[in-house]
Amino acid sequence: MSEMQNLKFLFPPRVKGIKIFDSEALFPVGKIYCIGKNYADHAKEMGGAVDRDQPFFFSKPPQSITQSNTIAFPTQTNNLHHEVELVVFIGAKCSNVKKEDAHESIFGYGVGVDLTKRDLQDIAKKNGKPWDLSKGFDNSAPISKILQNEKTIMRQGEIKLSVNGVEKQSSNLSNMAWEVDEIISWLSKFITLNPGDIIFTGTPAGVGKLNPGDQIDASIESVGSLSFKLV
Repeated sequence: MSEMQNLKFLFPPRVKGIKIFDSEALFPVGKIYCIGKNYADHAKEMGGAVDRDQPFFFSKPPQSITQSNTIAFPTQTNNLHHEVELVVFIGAKCSNVKKEDAHESIFGYGVGVDLTKRDLQDIAKKNGKPWDLSKGFDNSAPISKILQNEKTIMRQGEIKLSVNGVEKQSSNLSNMAWEVDEIISWLSKFITLNPGDIIFTGTPAGVGKLNPGDQIDASIESVGSLSFKLV
């Protein structure tokens, strides 16, 4: 920290932190990766299938992370979708790590929602273009407090999301095609993961449209819950 204080930046660096259960410390946000099509039922509802040969990743920027209980409904979309996901927080540096060693890098877990501008994503897919504008907008990754659970691989637990009290998504983490240790191992082959990095692990079936005024409640067994309202 003292070394950072001696550096002369043109303007103050932007550092975002995530709240942790039973701690006053904040988890500093680094890189954010998301795996696509990790539940067979969701892949099917989106007209695709799980690729067991190679997982597919995309990323979100730090400004997508929010822990606010009210979120402004985003602009430039007529079809905003919810996607509830288990989120993994990295607490130790790892590169080209083996599956059996992947647990060593885990700091904890959280409940996240990958808000998606489905209309923009569909256009990008059709034209073979990146998904950045449909996935990486401000506050597109609401997230719960982190449950610190170091060096533990979660393999099961109910994952649910409701909109205005009506259940829309319900599954179990055991239905993930690529498990947490596999995801970490695969991603680390291509890029070094550092403390502060975050991985969204995919969503089950039941994704759907959200509207201004909607109340979203999500939970994962043995992890926690997340609630926010679109205003």
